[in-house]
Amino acid sequence: MIILNKFMTSRIWSLILTSVLLTSCSEPNAEKGNTIRLLYWQAPTILNPHLAWGAKDFEASRISYEPLASFNQDGKLVLFLGAEIPTIENAGLAKDGKSVTWKLKRGIKWSDGKPFTAADVVFTYKYISNPAVAATTSGIYKDVQSVEAINDYTVKINFRAPNPAWSLPFIGAEGLILPFHIFEKYNGANAREAPANRLTVGTGAYQVVQFRPGDIVIYEPNPLFRSADKVKFQRLEIKGGGDAATAARAVLQTTSADYAWNLQVEAKVLKQLESTGKGKLNNVFGSFVERIMFNQTDPKKGSSVQFPHPFFSDKIVRQAFSYAIDRETIAKQLFGDIARPVANVLTAPEIYNSPNTTYEFNVKKAAALLDEAGWFDTNGNGIRDKNGVEMNVLFQTSANPVRQKIQEIAKQGLTSIGVKVDLKSIDPSIFFSGDPNNPDTTSRFQADMQLFSDNNNNPDPSISMKSWTCSEIAQKENNWSKNNFSRYCNPEYDKLWQQSTTELNLARRRQLFIQMNDILVKDAVVLPLVTRARVIATSNNLSGVEFTPWDANTWNIHDWQKK
Repeated sequence: MIILNKFMTSRIWSLILTSVLLTSCSEPNAEKGNTIRLLYWQAPTILNPHLAWGAKDFEASRISYEPLASFNQDGKLVLFLGAEIPTIENAGLAKDGKSVTWKLKRGIKWSDGKPFTAADVVFTYKYISNPAVAATTSGIYKDVQSVEAINDYTVKINFRAPNPAWSLPFIGAEGLILPFHIFEKYNGANAREAPANRLTVGTGAYQVVQFRPGDIVIYEPNPLFRSADKVKFQRLEIKGGGDAATAARAVLQTTSADYAWNLQVEAKVLKQLESTGKGKLNNVFGSFVERIMFNQTDPKKGSSVQFPHPFFSDKIVRQAFSYAIDRETIAKQLFGDIARPVANVLTAPEIYNSPNTTYEFNVKKAAALLDEAGWFDTNGNGIRDKNGVEMNVLFQTSANPVRQKIQEIAKQGLTSIGVKVDLKSIDPSIFFSGDPNNPDTTSRFQADMQLFSDNNNNPDPSISMKSWTCSEIAQKENNWSKNNFSRYCNPEYDKLWQQSTTELNLARRRQLFIQMNDILVKDAVVLPLVTRARVIATSNNLSGVEFTPWDANTWNIHDWQKK
């Protein structure tokens, strides 16, 4: 277990990164102009997207693997392995909503020379839906009854019921297709033992030649890529480690890298770095919401649903905590113009942003609610208590300067109403790893509160909202592979979500999602803080880059080049 109470200095990390970059320049195929260097301060740990937890793993996997299609920044489908977008007019979409048929591109080959066919799509579904695999993307495919190969270049996805979310399976970063001939022997409890989890065999523009988990991934061009003439780099590196500020400096100031991912750095620092004129900041606005989650179970007893949390199981207490945290200060001081305070969990697309909710910073109301719930300081030590239980919370998040400052702002408000707050910061590669054997992950949630950012990865929010259903509770029994980290369970919420899975009327379906959001917010199940842009730094020499909120940043890596 690695707990970071103090960050390494930026100078040390700058020296480390510079050393690595200089070393790599002396290696084959690393001539200046033919190498692109991407910095990820959360390093990839696995290159199988269906066993991935953190965004950094999807980013790295997306370079080698592809979906049938993905959504661009305008929310329009763009084809990858699919040959045409299904519609009712071309008979791709069934009128009853129970199936979608995809035609596949012909002549596509995996990087080892084997042909890509419908068999690979069918296998990918069987792999993801196999409980023994414990795929982290399985929620997207729960409504799929079967996937059948009509012929080598046509697949039909059959749904269990009329399904308005037909554009979820095999779309975007969570819909990447795996090669049947590579993974067929690892379609079970041995899924994590597959060599291809480290050395990929994909259809994308680049193939992995070296991978040190938690450190570096090195790619070279896939000579069998269908548009190999468009691939401009002889070497592509993803370097992990360090911190977001150091990564930003490497692109915007020292120019030792071409791209820096997810720059959770104070806005004033980023603006100062950008002022050098050597690179630019790209603000990708989408559905990311920085939020605090409350554990509905007792972390001291293993976060099991058998043991409710001693005070977060009370809605009044959760509402009090919501009043005590200053969203406006967090947004203005830490994020500037790339974020705004929010009351909603579901903020994008805009049609789902509920008009029925509000937020308020009011410590007097917070204190009054705790009084109402029966929590008082009975022994004069400054901490509220009830029935011998002190209101003491362990508040965890990833090690990151901005998140540590959010923790401090939250702690200040909570301390003022008689709550003792212990702060914990965890190495991001551990916090977001999904390692079932490590207690310091977001899914294990062995704390009272935790802070991170999450979003819906598709314009259709059904999978994101499913994360709050009873069936998605992460527990030891499912190897902590589910997405309901808070262990929240509400039959009323589940009923609304179930209705949304078969409601084909878009207006009625929109209202169902808004109702779900309102339950989460008004019951203070989760505490949304700010909706923020995903900030990426790119070198002025880099062109062809296009970002979308609905896929990994590397989704069009085949178009990237240096001017």
